[in-house]
Amino acid sequence: MNGHDMNPQATADHVAVAMMREDRACQALGIAVASIAPGRAVMTMTVRPDMLNGFGICHGGLIATLADSAFAYACNAYNELTVASGLSVDFLAPGREGDLLTAAAEEVSLAGRTGVYDVTVTNQRGERIAVFRGRSHRMKGRPTVPPAV
Repeated sequence: MNGHDMNPQATADHVAVAMMREDRACQALGIAVASIAPGRAVMTMTVRPDMLNGFGICHGGLIATLADSAFAYACNAYNELTVASGLSVDFLAPGREGDLLTAAAEEVSLAGRTGVYDVTVTNQRGERIAVFRGRSHRMKGRPTVPPAV
């Protein structure tokens, strides 16, 4: 079965597995794919002691990395190579040691080769930790991962 024979959900599932296999940053941080669909992804990360900054809370860059990862998986779920062209993030509350952070990315707009995605990061109590907006750029005619065989 090649990528052209797959339905959109099967393509998204294939992309998630193949991307994660090579995603050393997510592997190192313990970031996992909870779910993926065309234009959407949910990823999780547990805040470890080595993720704390000098104030004893999760480093904002690591929260942004979790959100950026969900953004990347959401916009690549179509198996069309897509990269970030810009992002903004607002931190609303601290992530604390032991918290299970969940980043839910959703496509807001996809027009031609550009997209906009919003990501909400929450903790295990459903409290919002951060909001993130990513802007994407698709590479013409290039798959994210090789097609399934």
